[in-house]
Amino acid sequence: MKILILGGYGTFGGRLVHLLSDLLGVDILVAGRDAVAAREFCQRWTGIASVRPLLLDRANIAAALAGERPDIIVDASGPFQAYRGDPYHVVRAAIAAGVNYLDFADGADFVDGIGQFDDAARERGVFVLSGVSSFPVLTSAVLRDLPKTMTIRRVSAGIAPSPHAGVGMNVLRAVLSYAGSPVRLRRNGKDAAGIGLGESRRYTIAPPGELPLANTRFSLVDVPDLRLIPGAMPDIADIWIGAGPVSESLHRLLNLLARLRYWLRLPSLVPLAALCHRALNARRTGPHRGGMFVAAEGERDGKTLCQSWHLVAEGDDGPLIPAMAIEAIIRKAKMENRPVAGARPAVKDLGLADYQVLFRRRSITHGWREDSAARALYPKMLADRFVHLPAQIQKLHNPGARRVWRGRADVTRAPGRLARVIAALFGLPRAGRDVPVEVTLATDAEGRETWTRDFAGLRMRSRQQAGRGRDAHLIVERFGPVAVSLAVVIRGDGLAFIPRRCRLFGIPLPQRFVPTGECHEYAEGGRFHFHVEIDLAWVGRVVAYHGWLEPA
Repeated sequence: MKILILGGYGTFGGRLVHLLSDLLGVDILVAGRDAVAAREFCQRWTGIASVRPLLLDRANIAAALAGERPDIIVDASGPFQAYRGDPYHVVRAAIAAGVNYLDFADGADFVDGIGQFDDAARERGVFVLSGVSSFPVLTSAVLRDLPKTMTIRRVSAGIAPSPHAGVGMNVLRAVLSYAGSPVRLRRNGKDAAGIGLGESRRYTIAPPGELPLANTRFSLVDVPDLRLIPGAMPDIADIWIGAGPVSESLHRLLNLLARLRYWLRLPSLVPLAALCHRALNARRTGPHRGGMFVAAEGERDGKTLCQSWHLVAEGDDGPLIPAMAIEAIIRKAKMENRPVAGARPAVKDLGLADYQVLFRRRSITHGWREDSAARALYPKMLADRFVHLPAQIQKLHNPGARRVWRGRADVTRAPGRLARVIAALFGLPRAGRDVPVEVTLATDAEGRETWTRDFAGLRMRSRQQAGRGRDAHLIVERFGPVAVSLAVVIRGDGLAFIPRRCRLFGIPLPQRFVPTGECHEYAEGGRFHFHVEIDLAWVGRVVAYHGWLEPA
């Protein structure tokens, strides 16, 4: 198989080449107008597939296709919103040469118009697929898993790239081309318009049982999903798609520029692309993690509900996801499972199962959540992963109205005066070995749990509940005026609790005031075991205790 990739040394093209690196019998032509960049890319190559540079201007694509005779051409150049004259010049040339065509197009107009070539592509026996990327292919694949259980009325989705991923110049030009311009979408069952990059929402991406991303600001982007998904699913009355680039300060500045352009009818922001490119790529701070979500609201059996799909990717695996749709199609085509001939947006050519095969090879986790007020706190937080925990952990975290557990613990405490004051304020246990412990859990009608921990007569009480807003998908535990937001993470066969935020009388505290320390639960010898460390950056270890419990 011979694959010609226009822009093969660029951001998306280079990632696609990386994804195809393990394929035997594949010849990849890394094509573009910069011969030096193409040659240097190929010189760094270490994969199994063969690569070679090709100097090529898209204006001369017909001659290149005739000379090289590739099986597939991939357009990874863009920005597709900026193509002038005949934007489908490469598409026409590919069909005329009998070459299959794929692209990364995120321009809604470009992807929406690809169907005009359907008859010509069928006649030549080639597939011509546009928009073969996370938006709209992965979004559509997720939503097609939902109608089996619900009628979808409203859809929102977003992608939050890692701050270390880097932003390509063509991507910035594409985004700035519609920033502050009307973006066509569906609202209240009618065709409407939003403000590109001028409308924002917040969301927390949190696959069940995994460490969530920080609550993220997403802003409206003009992607093919906004038109294609309502067309394929006519019951959808509202759809909104956003992107959440970081840092948030620069993100808010882009929001302001977009709104100013909209209100004051200012010219395009594309001339600011070089400045924005330097600013966004200069501040690569924070965890090297990215993610995506798709949330759908609708009805099932006459009841309203919301289901959401969450994905988190670690390190350098996240930036590869937009190229995985083309990777999947090429891998399937190499196994003689090629898409049917014709020209169309690629919204139905891959399913979520196709992605899952690729995700398993990477540090990528994903899962479903369903909002339901009837479920207990921990089953709700951990969704379908809760039932895979050991029986002792399931029993303690599904207590019903009231349950008592008893056991023993070893406790150590810091000797300092400040540590003693803090321990006294919150009722933390005194130091001791083999201390008797009684834990009473009581659940109210709203699913909030009150935990009363009795260490040899010294009581510590807290209340746990599901977080909202910026604490969504976290458990908020309150000790009097202090509230700590905890991520509940499945670690092996147990649970770990990771503090993310802290408030005093509802006021957010600086990160250095957030308690740290190892806190986890596990099952051993038929008993529930716990290990808790409470450390403060400005105090050190305040208390640590570990032990076991059994139902009374």
